[in-house]
Amino acid sequence: MSKYKIFLTNDDGYLSEGLNTIREKLLSEGFEVITVTPDRNMSGTSHSLTFTRPLKIEQKEENFYIVIDGTPADCVHLGYYVVLKEQKPDLLISGINLGPNLGNDIFYSGTVGAAREGTLFGIPSIAISPSSSKNPDFSSIAQVGLRIAKQVLRKGLPKGVFLNVNVPKEIKGFLLTKQGRGAYKEQIVKYLSPSKEVYYWIGGEESLTEECEPGSDYTAVKNGFVSITPIRLDLTSYEALSQLDKDNFLIFPS
Repeated sequence: MSKYKIFLTNDDGYLSEGLNTIREKLLSEGFEVITVTPDRNMSGTSHSLTFTRPLKIEQKEENFYIVIDGTPADCVHLGYYVVLKEQKPDLLISGINLGPNLGNDIFYSGTVGAAREGTLFGIPSIAISPSSSKNPDFSSIAQVGLRIAKQVLRKGLPKGVFLNVNVPKEIKGFLLTKQGRGAYKEQIVKYLSPSKEVYYWIGGEESLTEECEPGSDYTAVKNGFVSITPIRLDLTSYEALSQLDKDNFLIFPS
């Protein structure tokens, strides 16, 4: 492989083991890696950009930058305009995340949000996550990410599409999948402060025990396959658009 330029980011912060494992793997393969990450864990920030306060970029080392109090999408935005000076890299990788991003997780995930932001800039983008946060083998996941990255560099991606990749512990193979339901059971924990004030913590318990429809990301990783889900920027439901038109939806009664 010639010297491709890779933009690396994540939502877990610059100290994340997953980020640093894949960074070292890419560097060992001869890629030029430009890393721009949040200064701390920003999971669950989805595709949010910061408009209400200024942001600061600090350089940690050569080609490694930290955005103070910034979201993953902020990191991509500032990385593209400030660090790369609008020179598109060959590929953007977001991850390796510390937990899964399956099904409905893609709406909340900062990891996925960063890949979506890269796609908006016309950069081929990949979000990479393990199928579970319980003792993930980041070295193995990084090797899978490298294989997929090389394939994207060879083959490209359809316009306006990025890949959401989830990697199981025991890998039987690779599958192209559709978005499923997710790998969490919703959980809200109630706390009482010493002053008797009530607080709530939103979270979720990982679960790959429930059945899911064939062909989904959830089912793939449950059965030991790397799930590769193409996600598009265009969220329009063309089927609904056609149906609403047939139903004369825009003809309102007086």
